[in-house]
Amino acid sequence: MKILRLLKILFLVVVALALVLLFFANNEPVTLNLLPDAMAEALGIPNAFTTSLFIVVVAALLVGIVVGFVWEWLREHRHRAEAKTQRREANRLSQEVATMKNRSSDTQDDILAIIDDANAAR
Repeated sequence: MKILRLLKILFLVVVALALVLLFFANNEPVTLNLLPDAMAEALGIPNAFTTSLFIVVVAALLVGIVVGFVWEWLREHRHRAEAKTQRREANRLSQEVATMKNRSSDTQDDILAIIDDANAAR
């Protein structure tokens, strides 16, 4: 177990080191245009902003991760809904079994009901 934890920490350190190296290698400023020039002028909004290339790369990675998580969450909705339905059915059936046991114990002799209750308590 400790080996897996050590490998996980080592992997995270390597990823962090790679990100730091990527930052220092790509810290030149870049200008991003949000809209085509003609559209930005027609709307009267600022079109471009300047930032570090590393920030653009990290933002693109984060957007990709978020889109991937949302896509997967939506794709698995069917499985979650089926599991919820089966969980409700299992709870309903267990309650039905409990009521059937209680109903059958009502018709038993009092001594047998006491013995069954003692066995259930164990």
